[in-house]
This record gives sequence, C-alpha cells and structure tokens, in this order.
Amino acid sequence: MLQFIFKRLIVIIPMALVVVTVTWGLIRTAPGNFYSTEKKLPPAIEKNIKEKYGLDKPWYVQYGKLMGNIIRLDFGDSLKYEGQSVNEIIWRHLPYSATIGFLAYLVALLIGLTAGIIAALRQNSAFDYSSMALSMLGLSVPNFVLGPILVLIFALWLFWLPPARWGGVSSVVMPVITLAAVYAAYIARLTRAGMLEVLRSDYIRTARAKGLDEKTVLLKHALRGGIIPVVSFTGPALASLLAGTVVVERVFAIPGLGNIFIQSVLNRDEPLILGIVAFLSILVMIFNLIVDISYGYLDPRIRYE
Repeated sequence: MLQFIFKRLIVIIPMALVVVTVTWGLIRTAPGNFYSTEKKLPPAIEKNIKEKYGLDKPWYVQYGKLMGNIIRLDFGDSLKYEGQSVNEIIWRHLPYSATIGFLAYLVALLIGLTAGIIAALRQNSAFDYSSMALSMLGLSVPNFVLGPILVLIFALWLFWLPPARWGGVSSVVMPVITLAAVYAAYIARLTRAGMLEVLRSDYIRTARAKGLDEKTVLLKHALRGGIIPVVSFTGPALASLLAGTVVVERVFAIPGLGNIFIQSVLNRDEPLILGIVAFLSILVMIFNLIVDISYGYLDPRIRYE
C-alpha cells in the first residue's frame, strides 16, 4: 500500500503540470489579453506593458519561467489585484468555498445514503418509487434554477433567510441546500444500485444462512460493498465542492474560489487562472488517491500489489 501511495504521489506533480500547460496554451491562443480595452492603447504604452510582464520574450522563455515558478508553488502576482499574490488570493477565498462545500456534502451524504439504503431494502415499495422520483427531480433541476427559487420562497416571500451575501449561519442554509440537492440525488441512486447488487451476492446469502441477524448482515457486510460506488463518486465531487461551485457562489454573492475564478477569466488574469486550475487539479488527484486507498478497506477482495 505504501508503495502504491508513493507512486501515485509522484504522478500528481507531472499531471498537474500537464493540466497547467494545456490551460496556459488555451489562454494564449484566445484573442485579447488582460490590458485590452475598447480603445486600442498607443504602441509605446503597449510595449512598456509587455516589457513589464515579460510578454515581449519568446513563448518558450515565458513557458519555462512559468514552469519554474509553479514547481516552487509560486504563481506570481495577480494582474488585476496589484500587489496581491495568487497564493494569498486563493487562501483568502478558499475558506468560504470549503465551508459551504463540506457542509453541502455532509447533507448530501446523510440524505442520499439514508434514502438509497431504505429504497434498496424496500425495493418496489412506495418509498422506493417516490425517493427515486425525487432524485430524478434533483438531477433535472440545475443549480441556477433551484437557487433563485429558494431565494424567492425563503427570502422574498417568507423572510426567513437572507437572500445573499456571507454573514452568520442563516446565510449558509440556502447555498448548502442548493449545492447538496444534486449530489444527494446522485448518492441516493448510486447507493440503491450498489446495495441491491450486494444484497443479491453469495456472501450475503451465506451470512444469512449462518444465522446472523439482519442488522449485522446489513451494517457489517452489505453496507461496506454497497457504498463503493458512492466512494468512487466522492473523490471528484468533494474536490469540486471544496474548490468552489461557480453558479451557487454567483447566485448568492459568496466570495469563494468559484466566484473569483469567473472574475479572473473575465479579466484575463493569467496567473490567477493558472493558480486556481493547478490547485483544483491537485485537489482532485489527492481525493482520488484517498478514494483508491479506501477501496482496500471497504472491500477485502481489492488489493494493491
């Protein structure tokens, strides 16, 4: 296991550099730049700007300097927010996204696992049909529709919750529900499918034949194998949530990473774009590594030689 973890950790760095390289290439091939305006700048001013930021050098020189800085985890200063480094901006906005994302996934796990397990145990019952119908509704309604509906009902009609901005526990409720809805729907359907497959397997029938009570069969044997699809889904989903969900942060005016990433794209703030992309790619790969490690503990048949 330690050898497997070490090999995966070594791969994370070059994979992140590949992602950054592709992103950098897309930024450079797109028309326009961060100093573009409706009125074209005088040639002398444009020349000075290029010299200041090293844009007058060949592309391979710029790329080499970029890779050297990234290896040292230094993404430089933001082009839009002068005097502020990319690392400072990321760490300043990360707590907002992490708080909402972590709470949303806890809510999604609680609702999704409960609904999926009960639906599997009561297959073809009224609860099974109704919970799966609700999960399809959760998958079908996008965040940018659910968010404004919640604002309309709970903020503008009932006056129970603030419509937007960050401040206090009440301001977190609607963003968390908006984020958790689609993930709870995915988890419920994955849990139901995984539990149904495991409950029909031979080792579950053997456990019941040995006289084990249903609670022990469910919690000790069936649940470990039934939630493996959920664990696979958790890696990229949790990384995406913690790094910031763009739509929800825009709807509720939350100063998280998703919101600042959109601003960096609109501003063509290349260092900030690359910093957030690199951070997100590393986060996804780390969570996927944690998921792969957890497989061996959930299912004894899985081994990493």
